[in-house]
Amino acid sequence: MADAQALHEAVDRLRALVDRLTGEGGCPWDMAQTPESLTEYLVEECHELVDAIRSGSLEHVREELGDVAFLLFFLDNIYTRRGEPMLAAALNETTAKMIRRHPHVFSDTEISSQEELLKNWEQIKRAEKTAHGEDARKGLFSGLPAGLPPLTKAYRLHSKAARVGFTWPEDEEVEQQVEAEWLELLDACADGDEKRIEHEYGDHLFTLVELGRRHGLKAAIALDAANRRFLARYEAMENLAADRGKDFAALSLDEKDELWEEVKAAEQAAGVAPDQESTPSD
Repeated sequence: MADAQALHEAVDRLRALVDRLTGEGGCPWDMAQTPESLTEYLVEECHELVDAIRSGSLEHVREELGDVAFLLFFLDNIYTRRGEPMLAAALNETTAKMIRRHPHVFSDTEISSQEELLKNWEQIKRAEKTAHGEDARKGLFSGLPAGLPPLTKAYRLHSKAARVGFTWPEDEEVEQQVEAEWLELLDACADGDEKRIEHEYGDHLFTLVELGRRHGLKAAIALDAANRRFLARYEAMENLAADRGKDFAALSLDEKDELWEEVKAAEQAAGVAPDQESTPSD
């Protein structure tokens, strides 16, 4: 109850702040904003929140979550001043929607597997669209945002297709397809046809995303983690070189590789899980 009261009071303070900024005597910049002008800020803040979550820093998560909340209340304020309040209705609608889409929780529907749950979810979504007068022929992917990052979009495409049974029946078949796409990419590289290389490279990535999905991995998250590991190791190499009075950029590739292995060894000694990554020159 105390947490609920604290949240209620925090929401009231934030709403009052937005009202003050956009009201008489407020901030000229804030008063000039529109829902359209705030979209880029919303995208940016959501990316920053994702970065904070993946970094594991609760302090940063708290800060970025607050920034996203501020923009949501800011948007509601603009629509409310136009006579079209949004947030209360939006929260009520999404609550009702989630209750409909979880009949295994809120009714007597029985679900025996994750696959069955997702298929049921997709069926409910299609029924909702029909009930709202939307053309059911729009297709499975009609609601997929066009601006999704490519790796995320590939994951969603595979996930949605799997819900209606359009995927490889067995994991081994996906593994075989990954290998086949890799061989096609190598063949394209041997031919030197740039357009074909790009085509086969995309097919290989697309199939790898599905292989990851079947193992409970999201390609965008896995790649982000790999990026972070590389950046941390690279910065550690630069620092080691600087501590020894050397210019990292001027070192030979063999010397850089030695630093890379030293950094990895230090990670393992510090308890970081070892991996099988090769050095960049391998």
